[in-house]
Formats: sequence, C-alpha cells, structure tokens
Amino acid sequence: MAEFLVLGAGMVGVSTALALQARGHDVALVDRKAPGRETSYGNAGVIQAEAAEPYALPRDSATLLRYALGLSNDVTWTAAGAARMAPALWRYFRNSAPARHEAISRTYARLTARATADHAPLIAASGQENLVAREGLAMLFRDPAAFEAAAADAERVRSLYGTRFRAMDGAAYRREDPALAADPAGAVHWLDSWSCADPGALTAGYADLFARRGGRALLGDADSLEAAGAGWRVATAEGPVEAAQAVVALGPWSPPLLARFGLRVPMIFKRGVHGHYNAPRLPVRPFLDAANGVVAAGMVAGLRVTTGAALAGRDAPVDLRQLERGARGLSGLIALGPRVEEPQWSGVRPCLPDMLPLVGPAPGRPGLWLHFGHGHQGFTLGPTTAGILAGMIDGAPEDGFAALRPEGRI
Repeated sequence: MAEFLVLGAGMVGVSTALALQARGHDVALVDRKAPGRETSYGNAGVIQAEAAEPYALPRDSATLLRYALGLSNDVTWTAAGAARMAPALWRYFRNSAPARHEAISRTYARLTARATADHAPLIAASGQENLVAREGLAMLFRDPAAFEAAAADAERVRSLYGTRFRAMDGAAYRREDPALAADPAGAVHWLDSWSCADPGALTAGYADLFARRGGRALLGDADSLEAAGAGWRVATAEGPVEAAQAVVALGPWSPPLLARFGLRVPMIFKRGVHGHYNAPRLPVRPFLDAANGVVAAGMVAGLRVTTGAALAGRDAPVDLRQLERGARGLSGLIALGPRVEEPQWSGVRPCLPDMLPLVGPAPGRPGLWLHFGHGHQGFTLGPTTAGILAGMIDGAPEDGFAALRPEGRI
C-alpha cells in the first residue's frame, strides 16, 4: 500500500510525484495515458518566467466587442461553450478588475519567479538539457503603436516584479533572428524565460526520473477513485492500488471527478491546438506574433504554431480555424513550409476564476489533496506548486501562499 496516489501524469502530476518522493514518501502515479501525453504534450514549450501577471479578461468595451464579433484570433468562442461556463466567466471578469488582479498578481509573480530555478534540478537529473534553451521569449509586433504600448507595459512589469526584458527595433531583432522573413515593427524580448523543444518528452523524462528513484507509474482510470477505509483506491492495469492519501492533479478532468465527492469546482476551459510545419529555418527563440495570436517555436518535430484560447468547452469538437487563421498571418513573418502530417493534437488549459491554481487539502475530504487549475502555466509552474503542496502535506510553513488553498474557493 502506497502512501500517496497521484492522479494525473502531466507536468503538474509528475512534478507532484517527484516532490513527494523527494520528501521520502512512497508514491504511485496513475494516468490513463503515458506521462506527458495530454496538455503537457502540446503546449508552446515555454517556461514563462516573464508571466508575472496571470491573463486577465479584458474589461474595455472595444476589446470585448472584437472578441464577441470574432475579429480577434487571440480568443474565440462558441455560444454553447460560453453559456456553460458563464458563471465561472463572470467571476473571472470580476477578478480581472484592476485592484483584484493586482492582489492576485502579487501571489502569482512569486510563483513564476521561481519557475526556472525549480525546473533546473529536474532538467539536469533527468538528462534533458538537450531539450532546453535559455534564450528567452519574444513578443513581435506589426503595429508601431502596439509595440510602444507593449514596451511601456513591460517596463511597468519590470518595475513591479523585476522581470528582465529588452525593447528592440524590429530591424535589429531580425538581425538576431535570420529565420524572420520581414522586419516587425518592434520586439519585446523577455530574457529570463526558457523554452523546451519537446515538452511532452521533458514531462516523460521527469516521469522516468521518478521511476528510477523508485516510484511507480501506472496506467489506470482516475475516475475509479473511491474511498477505501481510511484511505483511497483506484483501478489500474495492474489491479486495484490503495494509498493512505490521494492527490488530484488531473487538470481539466478534475472537476467531474471531484463532483462525485460533493466538491464543485468552477472552471474555464481554454482549448488550444497546434500544428507543426517543415520550416526551412527555425527561430532562435519562441515568439508570439501579437497581431495573429499564435506562438511560433522551434521543436524537434519542426516549427510548432500554437493557438491562443478557444472558449468552447472541454469536450467540444476540435476546430482548426484559429490555427489556420494564425498560420496564414504568421506566414508573412516567417516561412512556414508545408504542414507536417500527424494526428491533430488539442488540449485544454484548466483556468480558475481567480487565476490561481488550487493547491492544498480538499475541504471536508481528509486525505484528499488538490493540485490543478494552473491555466496557461501548468508546464511552467508544475515543479513550483508541487514543492509548495508537498510542504503543506508535511506541515512546513506555507511561506505566504495561503491564497492557493482551496478553502473558500470551491
């Protein structure tokens, strides 16, 4: 009988298993798929040290109207998806008010400031250094006014949180990155972010490290979780596995599981898709094409183009229009080459209305712990919040992260 079941083998779950293991606990990691095959597989691969402030909903009427009319590729939506998520979206909108967002960001920035340092020992121990680059993240702008506004906002963020950046003339940036086919109006280059050429492989490498250190990674059905005496039981391919305690780290699949235990978790599901292209040249670092709402990043599989957010629901059919529109716009900035033939990936970013992940004990369910809701930053923050959770479990001081606890939030 293990001490802990960790349900979910994405970056958040694998990091949880490693953090508990590092504190001497016996851990079984359970997922229906091999580690790193869901959202952790297909993201843009950036460890976003620059993301000191979580993504807020716009509150100006002009931007909201553009979203409503489908004029922006940053966010798309369906009526059915938005209707199902309406209560959570309303809370998200209210938490995006300046004063509330500022308070949330004070906690969030302390998480992202630790992200690369918390990944570093795992990257080294798992032997994945070849997948990770430390060249930062660029945001490229076609419109001079948009660039000037972004540079001013980057300076505001730097002054508040110490995030380092360079604001660059577009021609100068293109000289640094010969993969670009045209000069942007300008670039904001965030210096402290890292990137990964295969985020699914990095997650799987962390899982292999967990196994080499004595952990068990099992294929199993998290939906089979049930109370078993004073502990918990889950069905796996190797038979039922029991543990004294369980951690739910299932990202967007967490709410339906927890509903069976009387826990209602409001969540906004932001779908994303990617496509790979046989580009003749890969960029020196990932970049956001701000005008078209897509991130372009060099990957093992080619140039990965990853979309923004589609508010369509967790189980909605995959819609490629956001990717196709973004790729068409991006093609004027970098040569894409032909699309790689591969199964179409899509993933869902699990966003909570207050933009902070849930980290801590499940209210009213002794021995059950929650670790999900990282929104766009599960890949970035998995090791950081895993360390915080493991400390909570062992009774260590929370170091000012009480805002992450589930009490009063679900």
